[in-house]
Amino acid sequence: MNSFEIDRLNLWYGSHQALRDVSIDIPEHQVTALIGPSGCGKSTFLKTLNRMQDLVEGVRIEGRVLFYGKDIYAPKVDVTTLRSQVGMVFQKANPFPMSIYDNVAYGPRIHGIRNREALDALVEESLKDAALWDEVKDRLKKSALGLSGGQQQRLCIARALAVKPEVLLLDESTSALDPMSTGQIEELVGELKQDYTVIMVTHNMQQAVRVSDCAAFFLLGDLVEFSPTDALFNNPKDQRTADYVSGRFG
Repeated sequence: MNSFEIDRLNLWYGSHQALRDVSIDIPEHQVTALIGPSGCGKSTFLKTLNRMQDLVEGVRIEGRVLFYGKDIYAPKVDVTTLRSQVGMVFQKANPFPMSIYDNVAYGPRIHGIRNREALDALVEESLKDAALWDEVKDRLKKSALGLSGGQQQRLCIARALAVKPEVLLLDESTSALDPMSTGQIEELVGELKQDYTVIMVTHNMQQAVRVSDCAAFFLLGDLVEFSPTDALFNNPKDQRTADYVSGRFG
């Protein structure tokens, strides 16, 4: 089954067209990597999947984005509910200036969960899912800003998981981390696909090979190629893909 089915998606920022006729089906419970040079449209595409670009003026979209068969751009779609189903973690860790516990409990509280036992269970489960529980269980009331960069990024993943999404979007979520923290996030991503669909933007070709099941290559707003990761890197169908993954440009 597919989590998303995108049909002829076009997007403009004012007069600039950032995406052109993108059509792609993204399978559930797999890791899909979005690759391509800077400015190619991959992060823009990622943000269309939970309507983050609604926060930017002058954006126009044409085409259909189906999430389990429902068009997320149809009239009267509840965007708050959509963003609880499709969570997003950004390039730079952005923990809230509050305790570790309150960071993770923030989303569930917004969605009406007030019972302390239920919140405690959600916080523990989410931190365990983000491979962070053992490191912070004895300081949940301490400020999240005191965590290391890698821990902060895993906290942001835990915060996204706490509202029980079906899909997790990662926008270059390891680009600012050291190699050890990057390895921890990559290992975590491999585990998360058992319960979630993961779609990640990365500039790191080796990372895409290590962690993704499928890969999509974007160039100048076009989706050039989408296939299983091994096939895209070892037997690309398009010469532009071959040039990019071999390092001849980008």
